[in-house]
Amino acid sequence: MTSDSTPVPAPTVTTVPPAPASPEGSRVAATSGMPVVTMIGGGQLARMTHQAAIALGQRLRVLAASADEPAAQVTPDVVLGSHTDLDDLRAAARGAHALTFDHEHVPVAHLEVLVAEGVKVLPPPAALIYAQDKLRMRRKLSELGAPIPAYVELGADSPREALIEFGERHHWDIVLKTVTGGYDGRGVWLIDDREQALAVLDEAPAGAALMAEQKVALRRELSAMVGRSPFGQGAVWPVVETVQRKGQCAVVIAPAPGLDTELAESAQRLALRLAGELGVVGVMAVELFETIDGRLLVNELAMRPHNSGHWSMDGAVTGQFEQHLRAVLDYPLGDTSVLAPATVMANILGAEEAPSMSMDERLHHLFARIPRAKVHLYGKGERPDRKIGHVNVVGAPGGDVDDPDYVAQLREIAERAAHWMSHGVWTDGWDVHGE
Repeated sequence: MTSDSTPVPAPTVTTVPPAPASPEGSRVAATSGMPVVTMIGGGQLARMTHQAAIALGQRLRVLAASADEPAAQVTPDVVLGSHTDLDDLRAAARGAHALTFDHEHVPVAHLEVLVAEGVKVLPPPAALIYAQDKLRMRRKLSELGAPIPAYVELGADSPREALIEFGERHHWDIVLKTVTGGYDGRGVWLIDDREQALAVLDEAPAGAALMAEQKVALRRELSAMVGRSPFGQGAVWPVVETVQRKGQCAVVIAPAPGLDTELAESAQRLALRLAGELGVVGVMAVELFETIDGRLLVNELAMRPHNSGHWSMDGAVTGQFEQHLRAVLDYPLGDTSVLAPATVMANILGAEEAPSMSMDERLHHLFARIPRAKVHLYGKGERPDRKIGHVNVVGAPGGDVDDPDYVAQLREIAERAAHWMSHGVWTDGWDVHGE
């Protein structure tokens, strides 16, 4: 599904005199004559973006904290430094056509300086702030008329009073969140009663801003991924179902099974509209709640490639990482059609105790037993619940995503493969060395 919209408005920035060695965007920065894109952060998202860049003849430069980060292991163009240091950001941006993100935690004030110095920051800081600050996001979404849960700011003046009033109004069926910095379940507390809520508030670190939201009676969680170019072209993938465990994504089913057609199209239109209204350039995930009464509510925004889009690497004509590069380079966007009736992604999450069998041997056995599994490993050390890779299983032609048996079989294969890679144990009891 594609849509044209108005061009991205220039962000409002404070005028800062350019530094003598300030970088200028260039489409001929590499010796190959192809443009360089800088990605801030050396994690798995940058690593997989680098893979997409190779196919496009591009060079991806990364700003990484250390040489052993996932992207720094594989790309030859690495700047070692911190995403909170303006000079390190300048060094990474120098000579690049565009600067984009593996994560959203770069100080917006630094990015505004870079924009004033001529760097193409995409998505622009005026948009990225809504992925960094949940309270600003809620205010902006409310202003745009997007459906959101009821919420309240727990400000510095009287947070206990605000929390008690909100909690009692919603019968203490609420969620507490840190306004900034939380992800994968961190900085989120599901509240059941007044005492628990006040304890979380009292134990919060000094200066930490919190907010409260009404707990949503949901059927499931969904995600609508969208790509948008500076020209204003937009493209969306099918809406997917995400399955959360311990506060982080464990499984994605694409497209979402049993999703009403009108509701799916509504989610896609919402994602396109928000990308245009916020001035997003690149890929954005609109994480959604599907309520038990059939409504959609926006949970969070992620303005970068996202876990809920990993399935597209093997299950769509254009994957999210290629699309992100197309968008920030202002290329025409790619076709987002699916390649199969359904694709299931399962995250490989570190076990409580890493198995004695090496990752290489586990991979060997997985391919021997499930040759159809598409494995993506991130080059990360194993520790409990850490995302160290994912497995995509693409469904056979002739199936139907609304057929529960078809989806259940795909999901079982993907989750069995991911569990094996994490634990070195087959969930169905199969003996690797048996008859």
